[in-house]
Amino acid sequence: MKNKKFKLVLALILSISIGLLTACGSSSTSSNNEGSEGAKPEKIRLDYAFYSPTSLVLKEKGWVEEAFEAEGIEVEWVQSLGSNKALEFLNSDSIDFGSTAGAAALIAKSKASPIETVYIYSKPEWTALVGPGNTDIKSVADLKGKKIAATLGTDPYIFLLRALDEAGLKSTDVEIVNLQHGDGASALVSGDVDAWAGLDPHMAKLEVNEGTSYIYRNPDFNTYGTLNVRSEFAEQYPQYVEKVIELYEKARTWAVENEEEAAKILATQAQLDEEVAKLQISRNDFSSPVPGDKQVNALIEAGKVLQNGGVIDAGADLEKLANELIQPSFAEKVIK
Repeated sequence: MKNKKFKLVLALILSISIGLLTACGSSSTSSNNEGSEGAKPEKIRLDYAFYSPTSLVLKEKGWVEEAFEAEGIEVEWVQSLGSNKALEFLNSDSIDFGSTAGAAALIAKSKASPIETVYIYSKPEWTALVGPGNTDIKSVADLKGKKIAATLGTDPYIFLLRALDEAGLKSTDVEIVNLQHGDGASALVSGDVDAWAGLDPHMAKLEVNEGTSYIYRNPDFNTYGTLNVRSEFAEQYPQYVEKVIELYEKARTWAVENEEEAAKILATQAQLDEEVAKLQISRNDFSSPVPGDKQVNALIEAGKVLQNGGVIDAGADLEKLANELIQPSFAEKVIK
């Protein structure tokens, strides 16, 4: 009797062990299949940003939800208030796709952020150095000793560094006040700072409603509007990176063909006057969505100034970083 009980217990243990081994084997197989043609995510998380009109069109139209509904893939939208926030979300695995300025993505890449730039949503003139309408500051050289609002790690901040460098000044020659973009705009209006490294739509809003003046503009110092993906997501689900790019292309094409309606979407979502939204839209060039050598070269030039300012390590290989960041292959498959 005892022998029968022993055999029964032994059989039960063996059965459980085999079951566990089978489960482990199944899990391992599933993991090994990630990145294969049949693999798909349960959810795709994208950001939207007022500085990226294309993302607003895509969110407003519901095209992402429509595209993935049949596959049972959930879609989640997260708002980015600046490149720094988008990069925080990407690094913390809170989003899969994030909208940033190119130079901001380069800074993140230099700090080993696992991201890749797979699409250009626009070439904007979205930043400049802004002063009150009655400012006595007429040039970048006049900023010496002044208080300037800027959001660290974003294109306006990088624009400020490049403008100072061009004028023979260092960041230590001014007082940089780290404020998120909207707060920087408010600080300029209230007189808490002498100048502001602005960002649209806030910059356009102050121009229209407050009569602010431009201390310095240079479209070539504005790095591109880039759509970045987490490298892990790109490795696991390359076909879905392509599908998201296809959807961004649909939104970009629509925005080009329907500029006034795109401005209305921006005005509604960002709670702007239509005049302000139209001004912002007019400062975007949507014509070249595939990332490539132009972006690599622009990032290398921006990177040199960032190295001089101590933002990027002096020993970093800028060419290598830029080429690792800019990944055109996904967009090249989609955009002919």
